[in-house]
Amino acid sequence: MASNTQEAAHGGGSAMPQLDFSTFGNQIFWLVVALVVIYLILSRVALPRIAAVLAERQGTITNDLAAAEDLKAKAVEAENAYNKALADARAEAQRIAAETRAEIQAGLDEAIAKADEQIAAKAAESEKAIAEIKAGALESVKAVATDTAEALVSALGGSADKDAIATAVAERTKG
Repeated sequence: MASNTQEAAHGGGSAMPQLDFSTFGNQIFWLVVALVVIYLILSRVALPRIAAVLAERQGTITNDLAAAEDLKAKAVEAENAYNKALADARAEAQRIAAETRAEIQAGLDEAIAKADEQIAAKAAESEKAIAEIKAGALESVKAVATDTAEALVSALGGSADKDAIATAVAERTKG
């Protein structure tokens, strides 16, 4: 009896009403109504919002890609400008170095020319002084030779003729 009371309280029949074949038509009708309502809600409200978000994201991605391409092009352009400036700077440095070398070489050549002139002047002075010393030494040798010859002739007991001694010394010192 207890089971009859429970069946009466739950509408009698089977334990699961969705499996009751007598209510299948009613269940299918409400299933179709629920699916149509869900479809209408999704197609009118949720899907347009999702589509808008996706379109916005796609637009943002496209804009970001375009900006990235622009920045990449600017970076390549900046790199090319940097390389050109670097090459120009190297060329300028080479030019400055060449000019400096030329200036140093010109100064060095000028200093060498001055030194050569000074050396030549000193050499000429030295040669002149040597010639004077040589001439003085030759005169001194002649005087010493004449005096020595006179002394030798006198020591040997002869009389010294100054003209003959001077002629003999002159002939010997010539060459």
